[in-house]
Formats: sequence, structure tokens, C-alpha cells
Amino acid sequence: MRQAMIGLSFTIAAAAGAFLLATGPRPAPAQDSPQRLGTVHFPTSCNETAQRRFDRGMRYQHSFWYSQSKEIFEDVLKADPKCAIAYWGIGQSLLANPFNPTPPRNLSEGLAALTKAKAIGAGTPRESDLIAALTVYYTDHDKLDQRTRVLAYAKAMEAVAGRHKDDEVQIYYALALDVAASPSDKTYANQLKAAAILEPIFQREPHHPGVAHYLIHTYDYPALAQKGLDAALRYAAIAEAAPHAQHMPSHIFTRVGSWKESALSNAAAARLAKQGKEPDDQLHASDYMVYAYLQLGRDREARALIDEMAGVTGYNAERNTGPFALAASSARYVLERNDWNGASQLPVTASKFAYTESMTRFARALGAARLGRLDAAKSEISRLAELRDALRAARDAYWAEQVDIQHTAASAWLLFAEGKRDGALAMLASAADAEDKTEKATVTPGPLIPARELYGTMLLTSGKAQEALATFKTVLEKEPRRLGAMLGAARAAVAAADAANARRYYEAALAQTETADEERPELSEARAYVAKR
Repeated sequence: MRQAMIGLSFTIAAAAGAFLLATGPRPAPAQDSPQRLGTVHFPTSCNETAQRRFDRGMRYQHSFWYSQSKEIFEDVLKADPKCAIAYWGIGQSLLANPFNPTPPRNLSEGLAALTKAKAIGAGTPRESDLIAALTVYYTDHDKLDQRTRVLAYAKAMEAVAGRHKDDEVQIYYALALDVAASPSDKTYANQLKAAAILEPIFQREPHHPGVAHYLIHTYDYPALAQKGLDAALRYAAIAEAAPHAQHMPSHIFTRVGSWKESALSNAAAARLAKQGKEPDDQLHASDYMVYAYLQLGRDREARALIDEMAGVTGYNAERNTGPFALAASSARYVLERNDWNGASQLPVTASKFAYTESMTRFARALGAARLGRLDAAKSEISRLAELRDALRAARDAYWAEQVDIQHTAASAWLLFAEGKRDGALAMLASAADAEDKTEKATVTPGPLIPARELYGTMLLTSGKAQEALATFKTVLEKEPRRLGAMLGAARAAVAAADAANARRYYEAALAQTETADEERPELSEARAYVAKR
């Protein structure tokens, strides 16, 4: 275990040095765009002016800077009204992040854009195939759920990629594979197939923003995260002007527990997003930053950031990004700090996304249960069941499962509060098993608290110290350097009279929180324990 931790620390230290080097002042490579967004050439049949504009639009598009890319593709049509592939670019921009639900209004606009492209007629078979494939995603959007349409689009792109071997088509096929990947497939078949496509292209096109970006998404899983460090460290430099390019490395930093680098990455992203009047991106980056701050014990900074987020206006309420960030960051703050009273009193903000409300309801349920306020806990758990059932009715299988896991975990703590410890432990273990079989969504750095970490806490509270220690170790294998799991492991080791592990985990927690701006009781306990030995 000690060797594994040393190896991980070495990897993180190396990543930190490389990240700071990558994000420091540097001249842009000569072949990079003046906008510092990377290098992209997407051949089209359009006239010369339209082609230049199209390439510029793609530089924004590959970093998911949709407001800008859509405007540029509209300018392409002004330069060449017969450039049908520009409508494909507009359709891509209207996805508003393919990993998240497309806003309903965008679905209608996207289908209309692609219908215009077909009416004009594509200039080449390649362009025609790309337009037809994206049309598959938008077709029957009022009848088919997004998951069904994503799978159909990925299949269509597989056929397009088989007919056209150029890099841009292959890159979009790899992205489709990532978006269509099943969260329950632990063989990571789609992701590894995408990696096999993207890695050779990255060697040939080291300044391509899309390749670096999509490699990060490809490797954004516990079992694959180490493979994503190279792309994570390079993407921020490739597209240094793009808010999303500054944020995306934190997906990998979060996976390997590199919290300082995650905080730096998202601070840069939020600053650029604010300057560029992109409130959705600002809130998304801020949520990741709050998570990183909490792992470092920088609670006051986390609180100040949450307060700043509350004042952000203009985000798109039809997208899940802003509403989710606002709800999740506030819930994280109280749960990570074991502030059960604060959790029980979190205000509920209306949202069209049931799983956004569930973040607040879950925190309220845990807070009430941990305080022994059984009626309040039952009320919140009942509401979680309603939200889960609404998601099932809407055929949102992924989020229905996530909310069901929250419902099970909260119900377990209610049972525990009622004195039914054996039933509570069995129920919480089932929630942890269910969570281990799925994956987090890209909209979040992780669950508010991993279900298995909650299980470890319940085991420890039940006097099962050895089992609790083993459980916290399991959490840390999946979620490296999670502060709550490290402190939980240390406390379990103390209870199990395992002095070596107690000291090791307490020292690791104290080292991680050396810049903490608030002394949590658990950290005071850690300091006192280490001082005696």
C-alpha cells in the first residue's frame, strides 16, 4: 500500500510540474491560430473565404465554444451561401455539449439547419455523409430519447468513418464513440476504440484542440485516467484562449487526486468564461473548483466561490450545466464538512432537471437522518423517490439510476437512525455496489459523497473498524486522495489499533491540507494523533 501511495505521489508531482510549465507564459507556436485556439484544417468544397472561416469555426467548435462557433458558421454562409456543410457546423454547435442533454429549442433549430443543408445539396460525398449522420441525431427528437438517438448517430458515424479516412472524420467518429459509451461497460470498449483512433492523430497533429480534448473525455475514468495526463497537460496550452480547454484538464486531475492543479485549471477556466460572458462554463468550472478546494481544506475559499456563483446570471436554464453546478456545489460544501444541520436546511431551487433537485434533497435527507430528525428525513427520501420515478417516466435511465442510488443511501441512514443497523448496512452496501457499476456524468467531478465512503463511515460508527478500513481503502483506489476517505481510513485504523496505517493516512491528509484556511475538527484530531507519535 505504501509503495502504491509513493508511486501515486510521484506521478502527481510530475503532473503538477508539467502543468505549471504548460500554463506559464509561453509564445504560441507559429502554426497556431492568432486566437490561440489550436490548429485545425477541415477541408470543404466551399470557396476560399468560406474555407478560412470554416476552419476558424472549427477551432472554436472543437473546444465546445458554441456561441462563437455558431456565429462563425453563419458567417461562412455569408461568404458562400451554397456551403451546405456550414449548416452541419451549426448543427454541431447546437448540440451544446454532446455529453449532456441538448436543450429542446436547439433540437428544433438543429434539425432545421440540417434540412437546409440537404436542400442546398452537399458539395462532396464526404460532406453529404456527415450531414446525413448528424441528421440521424436530430430526427424524431420529439419521440426518441437522447440515448437512443446518440447510439443511432454513433452507428451512422461508424459507416461514415469507414468510407472517409481523413483525420477530421475519424476525430468526430471517436467523439461519437465516447458520447455513446455505456456507463456500465467496465471493459471501456468504446473508449479504447476511440483512443486507438485519436492517439495516432495526436502524434501527427500535436496542436489539434479536438484531439487533445476528446482524449481527455476518452480517459475520464478511474481505470484509464493515468493515460489521460499527457492530453490534459497539453490541451490547456494548445487552446489557451478557450475556457473549456482550461477546464478540461481538471477532469483528469480530479481522477488522479491532483487537487491543486484542478483548482488552478478551473480558476483559469472560470476567469476566461467570465470575461467571455459564458456563464454556463463559468459555473461548471467553479463547481469543479469548489470540489478541489474542499479536498484541500480550503473551506473559506470554497464558501466564497459558492457565494460568487450565486450571483452569476444569464446562464441557460434549459441546459443542465448551470443549475447542476449551483445545486451540487452548495450540497458538497455542507456534506464534505459533515455540517449536518447546514445540509438539512439547504434551500431548494426550482429546476427543470429532476436530478439537479435531487442533489439538494439528498443532502437534506442525509443531514436530517444524521441529526435524528426522522420525519424530515422521511419527507426528503419520499421526494427523492418521486424524482427518481419522474426520471424513469422520462426514459432518462442514467439519472434515474443515480437518484435511486441516492435514495437507497439516504434510506439506509434513516434505518440506521432508527436503530436497524444490520438492515442499514446491507442497504448502503447495495447502494455502493450499484454506484461502482456505473460512472459519473461529465457535468460533475463526482458524486456528492461516494456511496462506499458513506458505507465505510457507517461501518466505523457500528464498531466494525477493520471492515471500515478496508472499505475506505477501496474508495481511495477509485477516488485517489479524497480527503474524507483518507480521514475515514485513519480513524478506522485508530479504532482497529493499526498505528502504522493511522499515522500514514493522517500524515497524508495533513500534507494535502497544508494550505487549509479553516481547521476542521477531523484535521485537529489528525494533528493531535501525529504529534503523539
